[in-house]
Amino acid sequence: MTSEDVDQLAMKIWNYHHVNHKLEKADAIFVLCSHDLRVADYATKLFFDGFAPIIIFSGGIAHQGDLVETPWEKPEAEMFAERAIQLGVAEDKIIIENKAKNCGENVLFTNKILKEKNLNFNSFIAVQKPYMERRTYATIKVYWPNKKIIVTSPPIKFEDYPNKDISNDDVINIMVGDLQRIKIYPEKGFQIFQEIPNDVWEAYQELVRLGYTKHLLKST
Repeated sequence: MTSEDVDQLAMKIWNYHHVNHKLEKADAIFVLCSHDLRVADYATKLFFDGFAPIIIFSGGIAHQGDLVETPWEKPEAEMFAERAIQLGVAEDKIIIENKAKNCGENVLFTNKILKEKNLNFNSFIAVQKPYMERRTYATIKVYWPNKKIIVTSPPIKFEDYPNKDISNDDVINIMVGDLQRIKIYPEKGFQIFQEIPNDVWEAYQELVRLGYTKHLLKST
């Protein structure tokens, strides 16, 4: 199988991971932080475009030992907030949650901070990496079932996403692992159910057969 064939399979999963929500104004922009500062840049653009008056950055010192490690010694949320401030966002428009190590904790720990601040937001624009849109939506809706959630990501094409921090193979491995989680996490209570089309699951199975297994859960 050629690299072009592999990329065609990966594109099916990449496209599935996008939920294609239409952007609307919300109470807050909720940024799930990671190694990718392009997400911070995009969230900042949404803020300046007037989609929400507050940006929440959530993420601790996470992803240590992961396939793609966070390259900093400080919490991801603090790095993202620094980028937003550099781009002109006022500090009083930013809320930082700097302990979360996974998507569920992003929501739970952020919710705790909002309650402490007596902030009751009913709608969020969740900003994530492109290949994690669907998993993010499915997780957030477990914890905030009655809140309006719009998920979006930087508008980067699959072929343009890899850079010095994440290779094409890394992206495919992560997407395959996330699709596995979308399938099995609902029965564990970690995510809401999301239907997976047959052609997407067949692409997953073929990529697993080809060895894209680095991000798979070892036991399910």
